[in-house]
Amino acid sequence: MDLAAVTGSLSSIGYGLAAIGPGIGVGIVFAAYITSTARQPESAGLTRTYMFLGFAIVEALALFGLVLGFIWSK
Repeated sequence: MDLAAVTGSLSSIGYGLAAIGPGIGVGIVFAAYITSTARQPESAGLTRTYMFLGFAIVEALALFGLVLGFIWSK
């Protein structure tokens, strides 16, 4: 199969592959929160703030990837 014969937008496939990173990042953020809360339950209030901050940053990077996929597809 000739690569020049491939038509269509590959940005959706690229974003699908790029979404794996934020998915893993969210898992790492919540795993770290659960581990730290299990080790020191009294610090749950402090680490909860960092958990939400880390979650927001990881999801913002995923949204940047989505937007860049739309920008580059034009």
